[in-house]
Amino acid sequence: MMTSLKITKTPKCYVGGAFIRSESGRVYEMRSSSGEFLANIPLCSRKDLRNAVEAAAKAGPGWAKRSPYNRAQILYRIAEMMESRFSEMSAACGETEVRATIDRIVHFAGWADKYEQVLGSVNPVATPHFNFTITEPMGIIGILAPEESPLLALMTLILPAIVSGNGAVALASKSQPYASILLGEMLAVSDLPGGVINLLTGDRAELIPTFATHEHLRAVSATADKDEATTLQQGAAESVKRVVLHAPDTDWTSKKHDSPYAIRDFLEVKTVWHPIGS
Repeated sequence: MMTSLKITKTPKCYVGGAFIRSESGRVYEMRSSSGEFLANIPLCSRKDLRNAVEAAAKAGPGWAKRSPYNRAQILYRIAEMMESRFSEMSAACGETEVRATIDRIVHFAGWADKYEQVLGSVNPVATPHFNFTITEPMGIIGILAPEESPLLALMTLILPAIVSGNGAVALASKSQPYASILLGEMLAVSDLPGGVINLLTGDRAELIPTFATHEHLRAVSATADKDEATTLQQGAAESVKRVVLHAPDTDWTSKKHDSPYAIRDFLEVKTVWHPIGS
């Protein structure tokens, strides 16, 4: 009986609706807990990050113009697709984490057409005007996921950004990258427009300075230690961007991450005055 040759998967990152290798051609090995070689993972460069930002910039306006109801439908469909690949995703990061991630996606899908009622307002004024405060997406959000909880943490950081119409460029866990690879495969055949979520793998120390200083990233949401936080805040001060920091030991299963006020971190507000009568 002939022995079949084992075909090793060649993972690629998901950028602009397409699967890419790093422009540098660099990779690093992913191994099992027993030391068995599993795959070569792309080691993305600063140029890959800049290319991902360009892809997000192209997709952003169209995504922002979608109705909140339509964005909710698309997010809910991603949860359905994750459910259909539950076994494969569970092999990458565990059943509990996949189930929690599906629940969180459904939760934020439900907020897509409701957060405006919570975060916007009608304001009393002492002049003959209607005065409204409404929200708008910021643009492109940089995401730095932690090493642990490679799927749940990644999506917990991405969802509040994209539900309101922003685009996202995310750096996944380096030590546990496979969940993000599978996520990219699902996004590629979902209804989410290519470029809204862009997933990179690679070295944090190499890419954090670019996340901090890239002028087209309007905010960064990151888990960061003290030194990383300093780098992000100093770079953000130069490029005038918002920084939302999470501790490395964050409990990503906590219900506090379901708050709609996480969406507010990636919104700008506009106040409109409308005259009453003539």
